[in-house]
Amino acid sequence: MCGIIGYIGECQAAPILIEGLERLEYRGYDSSGLAVRDGREVQVVKSTGRLKRLAEITDNGKALYGFCGLGHTRWATHGEPSEVNSHPHQSSDGEVTLVHNGIIENYAEQRKKLMARGYSFVSETDTEVAASMLSYYYKKYGREPLRAISETMLRIHGSFAFGIMFKDCPEVLYAARGDSPLIIGRAEDGYYLASDVPAILSHTRLVYYPDNMEIAEIKRDSVRFFNSDLEQIKRDCVEIMWDNSYAHRGEYEHFMLKEIHEQPRAVRETLSRYIKNGEIDLSQSGLTDGVMRELDRLYIVACGSAYHVAEVAKYEIERVAGLPVETEIASEFRYRERELSKNGAVIVISQSGETADTLAALRISRQRGLRAYAIVNVAGSTISREADGVIYTQAGQEVSVATTKAYSAQLAAVYMLCIRLAAVRGRISRRVYDGYIDELTSLPEKIGKCLENQDKMRWLAQSLSGAEDAFFIGRGLDYALALEGSLKLKEITYIHSEAYAAGELKHGSISLIEDGTLVICLMTQDELIPKTVNNITEVKSRGAYVITVAAEGDRAADKVSDAVLYVPKTDRMLMPSLAVIPLQLLAYYLSVARGHDVDKPRNLAKSVTVE
Repeated sequence: MCGIIGYIGECQAAPILIEGLERLEYRGYDSSGLAVRDGREVQVVKSTGRLKRLAEITDNGKALYGFCGLGHTRWATHGEPSEVNSHPHQSSDGEVTLVHNGIIENYAEQRKKLMARGYSFVSETDTEVAASMLSYYYKKYGREPLRAISETMLRIHGSFAFGIMFKDCPEVLYAARGDSPLIIGRAEDGYYLASDVPAILSHTRLVYYPDNMEIAEIKRDSVRFFNSDLEQIKRDCVEIMWDNSYAHRGEYEHFMLKEIHEQPRAVRETLSRYIKNGEIDLSQSGLTDGVMRELDRLYIVACGSAYHVAEVAKYEIERVAGLPVETEIASEFRYRERELSKNGAVIVISQSGETADTLAALRISRQRGLRAYAIVNVAGSTISREADGVIYTQAGQEVSVATTKAYSAQLAAVYMLCIRLAAVRGRISRRVYDGYIDELTSLPEKIGKCLENQDKMRWLAQSLSGAEDAFFIGRGLDYALALEGSLKLKEITYIHSEAYAAGELKHGSISLIEDGTLVICLMTQDELIPKTVNNITEVKSRGAYVITVAAEGDRAADKVSDAVLYVPKTDRMLMPSLAVIPLQLLAYYLSVARGHDVDKPRNLAKSVTVE
């Protein structure tokens, strides 16, 4: 969602802000802007469209002079994408300049009150209302910035991360957080604020994580933190260990292709964190053997691709570990009224650790007295701090909006969870356990082999670039994978795509199949192959063009498919990690063939941090 960057220090602010916004482009945006101050005077420049336009207008920031400033990339919520609705916003009296990530739900009510007090508005945004709220309380309470921020925070319903400049305070930046992500960076040349680590990683690896309803007062050489009662609190500085090479494409044309090729490493490092001397040890995540033995149910909650990982986990934890699992989309879980087993546990899955609905589900679970664990890629994220324990994936920074390596790392995490659950609950023998470990540790090499057949994927994409509809089908784990394959295709190619359990085709969906319709079939589960072959025959008889993904050595698809994409054989549980690779590559090359912006698909954001 929206990206925030701020700087105060010894260097010219605007070039730093432009660079930071470039690092936040992956979050998704439709417009951008800068506010830079030289003393009391604040210069504001905004533009719609891609960030390069703002960079051109400001000569990459060189046209704006000042050592303090704020930058923003906007993803429209209130008000259409336009220059007037872009951030930064200022109060009508010019006292406050503000950038904001989040949604203020009671902005209409507050707007009416402020208009009655003489404030005027030029935009349709909730953020402009927040700027004027800050101005109102600033003047009401003796021009005390901290008091103004506290009073405003307490009256806002919704979520926010603010970067704030007060006209009368030229040597200070302020920041405030209420559910939306926010970090403060410390460097030798000054201090930074941002909505995400990549924005400042080239300048510093030392960051503070403000908690909910906290305020930061940031000067060139210091930062202080306060709670909403204006009591000063201590925040520890954390060193970020990410490799900055993740932020560069290197030899690859797009970040997505680079990240597809980083999957062997991401899976290997995720596995090696928890597999030592032939044993899976998840105790550091809080999921000790004792906890696993006590569980009578798991609730796995996530959004998007992470939810598709949850579906894989459900199939295999129930089959291998014998533990009932319920999966739910986070935005549904948080609003359902239901009984949850007191001996159960909730596991939320989130790449960023900031996904709004997933975070809400975690909090609700804990409020109801359940243990709540997380599978997360970002240490220090809100979910990682609030969960009872965390299994950390080791995907590194993922820049492309369409997830690839984070998905694969999450699969590795749920495989380990499943196998360890089965072992401690006495569902598998030592021989079977060791066999699973062997297959897990060979997974990165087999993923690497899947990446060797890109020429065929490129050729297929060229021949299919005119497709307007696609259907993904599969049974069991293959259905869970079909959901992910369909999402990958639709989000970066804009081809209408749907995923179905193959057995559901005859219940209505097959009426949509006609000559030339693209059907992608997943067929990696041995015991389900005969049934799936029947489904392929059904769609072929209606004119479908069928591409099948199958394991090497399984030739059942050859006679009924127009093209077959083979992946190495492994244990049935692990097949999604291999079969997803051709689906990712097909979506990537189709997007390229259709001339789309692969890494930044329209209307999408990397991290969904608002409802």
